[in-house]
Amino acid sequence: MVEIPEELKYTKEHEWTRLEEGLIVVGITSYAQDALGEIVYVELPSEGDEITKGDPFGGVESTKSVSDLYAPLSGEVVEVNELLLDSPETINEDPYGAGWMIKVKPYDTDELEELMDYEEYTDYIEKELDKAK
Repeated sequence: MVEIPEELKYTKEHEWTRLEEGLIVVGITSYAQDALGEIVYVELPSEGDEITKGDPFGGVESTKSVSDLYAPLSGEVVEVNELLLDSPETINEDPYGAGWMIKVKPYDTDELEELMDYEEYTDYIEKELDKAK
């Protein structure tokens, strides 16, 4: 089974979020990076950019495909993980740690309540895996 940390919140597009000192840290899940394969390029927004919940904020390119990244909530990008621009494979190696993508100052933290928790996301993944069989 793929790694799914219990303390995070998740989207149906396989982004994860973590509340950290009033900011929301965003990345893609272990399931997503595993499905994508070796990540070779990452496109991220710039600091100061606004992102809108549900809209694309960047993309990842792997040896298999190109995928959009979707904003799990609306807010202002306050930090971008510059490491990924030179070393996108970090996402494959450590999706929940060094592979984080952006930090966002949220406009409305209530939007986090609309995301899936550990149990909901685990069920969602199991259904996705069943569909793939």
